[in-house]
Amino acid sequence: MRHYSAPAAPDTAPHNDWQTIRTMFPYLLEFKGRLVAVVVLLVFSKLANVAVPLALKEIVDAMSVTQAMLAVPVALIVGYGVLRLISTLFGELRDAIFAKVTQRAIRRVALEVFGHLHALSLRFHLERQTGGVSRDIERGTRGISFLLTFLLFNILPTFLEIFLVALILLQKYSPWYAGITFITLVIYIVFTVKVAGWRMNLRRTMNELDSQANTRAIDSLLNYETVKYFGNERYESERYDRQMESWETAAVRDKVSLAALNAGQSCIIGVGVTLLMLMAANDVSQGRMTVGDLVLVNVFMLQLYMPLHFLGFVYREIKNALADMEKMFGLMEENREIQDAPGAVPLQAANPVVRFEHVDFGYDADRQILHDVSFDIPAGHTVAVVGSSGAGKSTLSRLLFRFYDVTAGRISINGQDLRGVTQESLRAAIGIVPQDTVLFNDSIYYNIAYGRPGTTRAEVEQAARSAHIHDFIVALPQGYDTVVGERGLKLSGGEKQRVAIARTLLKDPAILIFDEATSALDSKSEKAIQDELRTIARDRTTLVIAHRLSTIADAEQILVMEQGRIAERGSHRELLERQGQYAQMWALQQQEQETDKIL
Repeated sequence: MRHYSAPAAPDTAPHNDWQTIRTMFPYLLEFKGRLVAVVVLLVFSKLANVAVPLALKEIVDAMSVTQAMLAVPVALIVGYGVLRLISTLFGELRDAIFAKVTQRAIRRVALEVFGHLHALSLRFHLERQTGGVSRDIERGTRGISFLLTFLLFNILPTFLEIFLVALILLQKYSPWYAGITFITLVIYIVFTVKVAGWRMNLRRTMNELDSQANTRAIDSLLNYETVKYFGNERYESERYDRQMESWETAAVRDKVSLAALNAGQSCIIGVGVTLLMLMAANDVSQGRMTVGDLVLVNVFMLQLYMPLHFLGFVYREIKNALADMEKMFGLMEENREIQDAPGAVPLQAANPVVRFEHVDFGYDADRQILHDVSFDIPAGHTVAVVGSSGAGKSTLSRLLFRFYDVTAGRISINGQDLRGVTQESLRAAIGIVPQDTVLFNDSIYYNIAYGRPGTTRAEVEQAARSAHIHDFIVALPQGYDTVVGERGLKLSGGEKQRVAIARTLLKDPAILIFDEATSALDSKSEKAIQDELRTIARDRTTLVIAHRLSTIADAEQILVMEQGRIAERGSHRELLERQGQYAQMWALQQQEQETDKIL
């Protein structure tokens, strides 16, 4: 027998900032030509921006001499305007060219996260909090846009501009000008990095509390009817308010720390600019510099002041974006648990024979559900499983669908171990009508057609007729276009069940699973649909999980499960003759039906 082992869990250590940034490189390289054009435009834009103060200096100096030189300032003023225009125009052109890169990266990352979430195991989705996950994805994709835009268009250009300004100051004036500029920059960056790093913990806490509050709100709204049944509106509001109170405290700390950071940055910049202007004013008074030089230094400092001040904001926001992206990429590192084995092959589903061989299974290591379960479902036959609640009946269908892998033993279809076939081919061959039917918040037509996307309307209507719901649908004001609401709440339990049956019939699978498929129907509807299901199941391999024994009396084999083991097996007649557990269950249900008739 071939043995399969679960894939090893990946290292889930948190991303550091560089790892998160590096994750974005493949998305950027998809548009290499655009990236080159953006970098060229960025450099020319900054060169023009740095040349603006130089032109202004020449204009001021020219205006200080005789009126005969008036033609020179006119030419310089025109040049000054052209440089301003080039700086702005190239910047806008750069943003337009880069827009496709950013939006495509967001689209691809969001799609990968979405696809990965669907690839994760049922265990993850049973434990996840929908509100928190959706908020993590929302913040993460927004963080991508901010990171790409501001890292490339603000951080790098600002450093390029600072380098060019320091180079000009060093060449034209005393080294002290470049020295003070450089020292101010270093102090500013060190202060910003240190304080922003401390603030990141506050930001992470605030994000976590925000996700928890969002989860609480969505969970409460999804369970609107339950809240109303028990009159717990005030209780839900109080729980939500407690979550928001914790978030409020964290948010206030975040804002206060932001104000402290802004104040510190302003002090550093203010001291640096003041020192430079004192030096420049002194040099002008002693004749070592012209008024134009004073203007040049002043404009350079003002020109650097805004990028530097904005640099602090951008750095903070980039750190915040990285924290948001880290959370989203953390979802990508969730272990899939159930994956196709290397070399997995498509399932050969023609005339399927299903076999459970000595299957053991537990959702947790200390919670064993199935014990040494073995049975066959021959091709075209129906096997029914009955038993008390918690006996492990529905677990059989989850294992057959490979939502989980068995702990021991194996499950095969036509001799192929489920762990050795592709999940796509396996699930294409199986159709299930679950006990708890959940529908999309879309039209009835969409929910039925979901069984086989791209099908014709005639086939959808035929499936609805087979599920005995067509007449009900056409009697509705909007007919098949009727929207069923969140999770199908606008339909009754029986109506949802029949939509689910129609959807599965449309899929036309080789293997059918009915997990209490008619439990939400009244007796008349149940009998009509049971007759239809028998016809449909006649040429298919079928597993029926049932509570009402009358619905499975004609199954070729009936398994009676108790505490995860097969206690009895045989046909309906054989089990009644045995006078065991099945016979007792049958007698009890017959008695209940007689009582219901009297009442």
